Amino acid sequence: MDPHDPFVPNYVAPTTARPLLGLTILVIEDSRFACEAMRLLCLRSGARIRRADSLKAANRHLKVYRPSVTIIDLGLPDGSGADLIADLVTATPRPDVIIGISGDPAGEETALAAGADGFMAKPITALATFQNAILSLLPADRQPSGPRPVTDEMVEPDPIAFRDDMAHIADVLDEPADDSALDYVAQFLGGVARSADDNALEKAAKALAEKRASGAAATSEKAIIAGLVQERLTHKLAI
Repeated sequence: MDPHDPFVPNYVAPTTARPLLGLTILVIEDSRFACEAMRLLCLRSGARIRRADSLKAANRHLKVYRPSVTIIDLGLPDGSGADLIADLVTATPRPDVIIGISGDPAGEETALAAGADGFMAKPITALATFQNAILSLLPADRQPSGPRPVTDEMVEPDPIAFRDDMAHIADVLDEPADDSALDYVAQFLGGVARSADDNALEKAAKALAEKRASGAAATSEKAIIAGLVQERLTHKLAI
């Protein structure tokens, strides 16, 4: 790369302590709890973060600027993140790194098939894992020089973000019955519950997903989830 070329981006040099310095990361994620974890990880790593909670919001962002790294949840309220991955792969200019994320490890195959450079399974709370996933996909000139300290640091998202997710799902459940909405509730709560280590909610989300997959009515499973969500909103369950 010619350092005298006026069109070369003037990146801030990363450091071993802040290896993602100079990067702008667009996180397309509808869970506030999961996105709060991403915010903390970016903060610890030196990266700037922007957030979109839907495909529509992501496309608004992408019309204005092009992030260095795009992290895309596969299950979004208005469509599949895999479709956005496929669009960005052929975009000009293309983000340096495109990563798919999902609470379902099986999502890796979907993300990579759509053209993603990498995949991360939620919950994503380990600083080293987050940094390595991005650094391993960056070009050599965007890597920090010198050895990086080994860290086992984990981030803990604010429980208020978890309650925001519960309020969001309560609103979805209040809408008229819709099969696709129930599928969204199951995948959304499954990921949030795993991130928050909420075993009861995760079990209920799994039961709803299995009933929907079988094609049977999921009235009782929906009622159980609605009760659990309201319990967490009413009693401000500590995570």
